[in-house]
Amino acid sequence: MSSTATRAGARNANRSFDLQAYVAERTEQVNAALDRFLPSEKTKPATIHKAMRYSLFAGGKRMRPALTLAAAEACSGDIAEAMPLACAVECIHTYSLIHDDLPAMDNDDYRRGKLTNHKVFGEGIAVLAGDALLTQAFEIAAQCNTWKRYDMRQIILEIAKASGSLQLIAGQVADLEGEGKKLTKQELEYIHERKTSALLCCSVRLGGMSANCTPKQLEALTEFGYCVGLAFQIIDDILDITQTSEQLGKTAGKDTQAQKATYPSVVGLEKSKKIAQQLTDRAFKSLGVFKGKAVALEALAEYLLKRDR
Repeated sequence: MSSTATRAGARNANRSFDLQAYVAERTEQVNAALDRFLPSEKTKPATIHKAMRYSLFAGGKRMRPALTLAAAEACSGDIAEAMPLACAVECIHTYSLIHDDLPAMDNDDYRRGKLTNHKVFGEGIAVLAGDALLTQAFEIAAQCNTWKRYDMRQIILEIAKASGSLQLIAGQVADLEGEGKKLTKQELEYIHERKTSALLCCSVRLGGMSANCTPKQLEALTEFGYCVGLAFQIIDDILDITQTSEQLGKTAGKDTQAQKATYPSVVGLEKSKKIAQQLTDRAFKSLGVFKGKAVALEALAEYLLKRDR
């Protein structure tokens, strides 16, 4: 069967898959698990726990945890086994958003339609809330089981590398240093690969690991996560200039105001859309190894590409 026919088959399967119900169910499960894992708002010092929970439960569709759980299912795993890792990923993602929004970074007032953490709790507490969520991620991950192919050392290394100075932090540094400069496509890709794609890729890899996936399956998930992660950020760049703040739930046009390089500014709007589509096609092709068991991953990828906010 040709790759075109394979992708068409995946899209046909997605039409019968209720993604909205799937995401709603997984979001509810992840929220319940996060509530159990995190200290309550009344736990001393109450301020920091209120701040952590404020951003963690500010809304959002829990896409990264959903990808972790969907990857586990694609590998015939149990979502209960993957849940601690899904929650750990969401804590890291939320910490990165809190810090990204700080005045010293992107200086944003809104996130997910609500005031950003530092606007509610002040800059000092916002910094500490982000720090605490990053640390919390490792505490949660350390509570997962281990598997024949993947022990705790490998799990912790996976998370640490994705969120460290060579990946997530590297992307943020390059993003800050690139403000006001004319970047090449390669330089911009470096930023997006690390600032966004690295954690998305980590999310699906962790899901596969929780299901004791084979090396071939892990390779496929890595390709899928990389392509979807990069496409996701390119779409984010596009939406920043084509949508309003009300539609986005955050301040629109911030990248332009901050003189940050984006895919539309570097390669143009139409070519940006084409690159995002090509990446998503690559992502679909990589899932062939799962022989029809990756319907949720396919549907999530389709949603991320076609989202309008």
